Amino acid sequence: MESLPNCPKCKSEYVYEDGNMLVCPECSYEFTLEEVTEVEKVYKDANGNVLVDGDSVTVIKDLKIDGSTTNVVKKGTKVKNIRFIEEVNGHDIACKIDGFGAMYLKSKYVKKN
Repeated sequence: MESLPNCPKCKSEYVYEDGNMLVCPECSYEFTLEEVTEVEKVYKDANGNVLVDGDSVTVIKDLKIDGSTTNVVKKGTKVKNIRFIEEVNGHDIACKIDGFGAMYLKSKYVKKN
C-alpha cells in the first residue's frame, strides 16, 4: 500500500483519499497528489549540460562583483565543488572562488569541466 503525503497546509499525517482528491481531516484542506509532488529542478550550464552538486565548472565571461568597481571574476576561472541553492537574486550556485571567497553564481554563466 502506497503511503499518502502529509497535508501541505498543516502537515497532518491523517490524510485520506476521497475519489481523486486527498483530504485533511484536521484542517479540511483538499488537494491532489499532483499538487504536492515536487518536481526536482534540473540545473544546466550555458551549453545545456546537466550540472549536479559537487561539479567543477569554468566561468565563461568576465563577471563584475556587486559592490566593487575593480574586482572581476575573469573568464576561464575554474570553480570546484559547486552547490545548488534556492535562487538568490537570480543566482542558483553557491561556491568558493580562490582569491574571492564565498560567492553566488548564475548557472547560465558557467560551463561544466
